[in-house]
Amino acid sequence: MKAVVVYESVWGNTEAVARAIAEGLGPDTPVLSTAEANTAALADADLIVAGSPVFGFNVPSDKMLEGIRANPGDAPTPPDLSQPSMRSWLDSAPRGKGRAAAFETRIWWSPGGATAGILRGLEKAGYQPVGKGYRFIVKGKFGPLREGELERARQWGQDLAGTDS
Repeated sequence: MKAVVVYESVWGNTEAVARAIAEGLGPDTPVLSTAEANTAALADADLIVAGSPVFGFNVPSDKMLEGIRANPGDAPTPPDLSQPSMRSWLDSAPRGKGRAAAFETRIWWSPGGATAGILRGLEKAGYQPVGKGYRFIVKGKFGPLREGELERARQWGQDLAGTDS
């Protein structure tokens, strides 16, 4: 099974989760930012696992990222805004015919989420969802991840690797 993990990360939490999921999927699983996840990188993928943080109770958009660029607030580190938003990546996601899974990083009480939108975008590109999205919790607006979340991510990757197509 060829799996690829695609992520958008602003303060590093979502990237850390993406890398842990890839460890669970297998040692050769590529982990790509939305800037790197092009047609060639996703060619013949049997499983796309995509994830982003939750901003504005939803999948991040370019407008949301521009708002962070203009006003990063009291972030402990500068935001990484070098990649396209997950929403814009999904709008032009390479066509495929494999399966899809989605994850998000969020504060525990967020009423909205990103996984449903990510799965819809991947489904439009031809990937069939393997289940509901998975949520990983950050302790505050900028993180860090709650204890045990990276272990949960590795385990989810292992579970996904065992999913029959």
